[in-house]
Amino acid sequence: MEATIALRLPRDAASVPVIRQMLDSSLDALGVQRQIREDIQLMLSEACSNVIKHAAASDDYMVRTELCHDRCIIKVVDAGQGFDFTGTHQAPPSAESGRGLQIMEALADKIRFDRREEKGSIVCLEKELRFEADAPGESLLLNDELEFR
Repeated sequence: MEATIALRLPRDAASVPVIRQMLDSSLDALGVQRQIREDIQLMLSEACSNVIKHAAASDDYMVRTELCHDRCIIKVVDAGQGFDFTGTHQAPPSAESGRGLQIMEALADKIRFDRREEKGSIVCLEKELRFEADAPGESLLLNDELEFR
């Protein structure tokens, strides 16, 4: 099973619920467990919110989500000035803001931050998908595995 959702979105807070709802609807239709979907929604929200807050030179950004076998891979790409991820600090647990990177790191199975050479940043988040019993996604995944043998 492979599926891709790719959107170029305006750098506006109103764009975040749009991509969240699109991705969640797709994952729900496949029967992905609710907790996994909630983790993905929160990771995606944090990554998009960071672009909206920090990628000042950019008018838009791109979200590319790939459902590949049993993984959800999310790439949030902006064309701002880039961000030095090595210099980030840990916000205290009681802080009202500044905890987005920590939240993403806690929820993602894999996370990667890249600066693009031309300009901008890429946040890549991966999460293993787990399905409800008898979910469509589970049978699609099983059929996928049989084809690769």
